[in-house]
Amino acid sequence: MPPRNRLHSRLTTEGIGRAPNRAMLRAVGFLDEDFTRPVIGIASLFSDITPCNAHLDRLARKGYEGVRAAGGVPQVFGAPTASDGIMMGHQGMRYSLVSREVIADSVEVVAAGMNHDGLLAFGGCDKNMPGCVMAMARMNIPSIFVYGGSILPGTGADGADIDIVSIFEAVGQFQAGKLDEPGVKRVECEACPGAGACGGMYTANTMSSAIEALGMSLPYDASYPAVSAAKEREAFLAGKVLLSLIEKNICPRAIINRKSLENAYTLVLALGGSTNAVLHLMAIAREAEVEWNLADFDRLGAKVPHLADLKPGGRYVMYDLYKVGGTPAVLKALLEAGMLHGDCLTCTGATLAENLKPVRSIYERRQSVVRPLNDPMHPSGHIVILHGNLAPEGAVAKVAGLKQRRMTGPARVFDGEEACFKAIERRAINPGDIVVIRGEGPVGGPGMREMLSVTAALVGQGLGESIGLLTDGRFSGGTHGLMVGHVAPEAWVGGPIAFLKDGDRITIDADGKQLTVEIDDAEMGRRRKGWTRPEPRVSRGVLAKYARTVRSASEGAVTS
Repeated sequence: MPPRNRLHSRLTTEGIGRAPNRAMLRAVGFLDEDFTRPVIGIASLFSDITPCNAHLDRLARKGYEGVRAAGGVPQVFGAPTASDGIMMGHQGMRYSLVSREVIADSVEVVAAGMNHDGLLAFGGCDKNMPGCVMAMARMNIPSIFVYGGSILPGTGADGADIDIVSIFEAVGQFQAGKLDEPGVKRVECEACPGAGACGGMYTANTMSSAIEALGMSLPYDASYPAVSAAKEREAFLAGKVLLSLIEKNICPRAIINRKSLENAYTLVLALGGSTNAVLHLMAIAREAEVEWNLADFDRLGAKVPHLADLKPGGRYVMYDLYKVGGTPAVLKALLEAGMLHGDCLTCTGATLAENLKPVRSIYERRQSVVRPLNDPMHPSGHIVILHGNLAPEGAVAKVAGLKQRRMTGPARVFDGEEACFKAIERRAINPGDIVVIRGEGPVGGPGMREMLSVTAALVGQGLGESIGLLTDGRFSGGTHGLMVGHVAPEAWVGGPIAFLKDGDRITIDADGKQLTVEIDDAEMGRRRKGWTRPEPRVSRGVLAKYARTVRSASEGAVTS
């Protein structure tokens, strides 16, 4: 047990002046000896709003038992969480990225306000995972994150595996006359068979993998399925291990540094992960006060191959990777290839290399989920940072599985996602078009909505490889096609995307890392001079507060 004078909780419980505090704690079960033990905050992002988080209460209870078994005093508390998949395609999606900041703030309010000695957090979907880790980095008390785990695949009419993106694409197939309404309902009823986060290498599995490689969760955390006994055992073990971190005084900022961030993003690139990792890793770096920017993502992307044949650009889901060794097996292969920093400290108290010592490389198994290093899906990263006269601060493209990585075409400009979706419903988007959705950035949205409804409908209509799309908003981890998001500066603050008109010739060049429009400086200046900044969409509440304080997408869209 650590010395009493090193425990934050003594500020709450020690001395005659804290007798009222102790009286209230006795009412929730504290014994005399508990006032001398480490008090652990257990943040449970449980919610039956969404399958991603519907089982977290059970896992949090296992973590609670682990803390008790190791001699700590657990205190469970909640934090708000929302569902990207359910908010997708309507105004509710404006709250998605905002929720990351709210979650980080909420966890800090409880854990810091209660003077917790350590933090164990359970999250299961896109924004509550980075939100929890941001709070851990901000407070810098011993912490471990536990991912709720991935959902099992559903079963389609032909026996093939399906998932949440299958139903979004089924909507586009219906619009194109390729699928009837009963066919859509069959996919709808089978796509999500139970608890757990979306099964492909979408944002949830991307961020759980990144957090494991970062060192802030236990080995196999990203791999264990949500409904497995292995996930429950892990939750219990995390509670026990956290007490050893308090004993050793190992805090998040001893774990999160430039080298561990490189490890995290290297795994994202190898697995073909979501573009949202760019926003979230940058936000985590800022909370840990580590210098990190878009150039770092670009630097790693140039040398790390895309190896995993995972959805949305590939054939498999996370459960398939779990069956052939999981994330540690991939990390072991990357370590042996010299692509990781093995000396990085992790939340086990050991280094990454020490954690991986007993693990067999993914290449020691017969499997087809992860391609060989000499025969990758693509020799360099599938996430590309673009610049040019349309994105002076940068933009992010995901090119996993694409045959066409460069396209020039006429702009089809839409102010907001709804206007674009209506055009798609009318079958008004044609091959060769470059679709522009603006006014969806961090300030303009506000909240930087994801465009999965739009992109999945385009794919469902068979246009995924024949059009380009760019936005100052975001794309879901389930998006595939020649799609560019995070265009910065955004339209609402006067970025060049604000001045585009229908018919302007736009080039998206993933290999050349360029996003450009064929407008000379003089014409761009005339358009800029005639532009007036629009009034905020929202004047009150959390969205308005976010719009007033948020930074550019090129800085992680953080509010701190």
